[in-house]
Amino acid sequence: MIRSLAGGGMLLPGLLAELMADNGQTRRLSAQPGDRTHFAPRAKRVIFLFMTGGVSHVDTFDPRPVLNARHDTEYRPGSFYKGSGWKYRPYGQSGIEVSDLFPHIGSMIDDICVIRSMTNINGDHFGATIGIHTGSATFNRPSIGSWVSYGLGTENGNLPAFMVVSPGLPYAGGQVWGSDFLPAVHQGTRVIPGPEPIANMRRRARTSGLQRTELEMLDYFNQQHLKDRGGDSQLTARIKSFETAAGMQLAAPEVFDLHQESKSTMKLYGLEPGDTSGFAWQCLVARRMAERGVRFVELIDGDSGVDRNWDAHAELTKYDRLARNVDQPVAALIKDLKSRGMLDDTLIVFTTEFGRGPFVQSPGTDGRGHHSRVYSSWLAGAGIKGGIVHGSSDDLGDRVAQDEVNVHDLQATILHQLGIDHERLTYRHAGRDFRLTDVHGRVVHDILT
Repeated sequence: MIRSLAGGGMLLPGLLAELMADNGQTRRLSAQPGDRTHFAPRAKRVIFLFMTGGVSHVDTFDPRPVLNARHDTEYRPGSFYKGSGWKYRPYGQSGIEVSDLFPHIGSMIDDICVIRSMTNINGDHFGATIGIHTGSATFNRPSIGSWVSYGLGTENGNLPAFMVVSPGLPYAGGQVWGSDFLPAVHQGTRVIPGPEPIANMRRRARTSGLQRTELEMLDYFNQQHLKDRGGDSQLTARIKSFETAAGMQLAAPEVFDLHQESKSTMKLYGLEPGDTSGFAWQCLVARRMAERGVRFVELIDGDSGVDRNWDAHAELTKYDRLARNVDQPVAALIKDLKSRGMLDDTLIVFTTEFGRGPFVQSPGTDGRGHHSRVYSSWLAGAGIKGGIVHGSSDDLGDRVAQDEVNVHDLQATILHQLGIDHERLTYRHAGRDFRLTDVHGRVVHDILT
């Protein structure tokens, strides 16, 4: 129909000229966000591993022998010490101790910097989750992935700069990957593990040529509509989001096609052929996204269902099951990136919203409460010193003893490795300049090479 209209002169000559430009190839219509780096980056991309529910630091990455020695004795009336039920072992040349929950991650400890002095700005799941993602525990703010998309743009015009692989909704829901006042194009694109990771991923047009012609005509009218509205930024962002969606129909199916992976790679991740669930699938897909230019990939383990996350008020024994789901795949991700030469410019962050407390109300309690005063996270790759521990908790794992790292410090350090000064990456909204770290944050230089 389009060709007939053009041939019959029913469309303006300008439309015909634009549609036929560039040998029929789809034009880059709305401008990509510019590169806002302030200095040479060490990282091109980030893979952010978020364990929903609050992983207990004293049972995973922070051995506390004094706490263990006092297990089930009274701390004060109505409060008793609770030691860990898992043993710690030294790993690698560095000899850093990791609990038996994570033997595979432990085997990669010489590539990892463990931070044992993390703190969060809130002690409930909702506030702590958005705190570590957005820098605010009380107000809507853009997520860190959206800030990275805004600051760096995308390396692949057919894929979003920010993608989130999440089987369910974590505490705080989609706000975890929302763009808030940043243009909508910077919002995270959610991928749901399963046979159709992204809805409507395959084109409806009979041929790619027909789809291209339709998109070119649609683009022409979009641009005319935009010109009549003074280049409105929100409209530009919306047009761009639809362009990216169209590009994803070309690029995304190949990202999720794991038939291209070797048997040895599948075995490395512990992934069975045809399996599209579990954290192993998420980790392997993250590597494939990183290879194809996605700037910020977030993998979320668990959701807001207490039986499907790390929240352990009354069932700490579920950690055995939860750890098995992530331990081998996460270690495999580090090994895989390293073998491909990608760990040098890929920053891996493993974190949670807070830790779990060292005290319980009665002896023999199988669980721990929320604990934001101190907990553990770790980083690897892209200029991070491997085989070191930064900071420490006190003998009981109750408070920071040395070198506190708060969520704003972590965010500032992530941006720094991407070549961004967290104080200079701002966006004007509601009459003032906002930034991810608000008025806080310092780069943790001691952990950088």
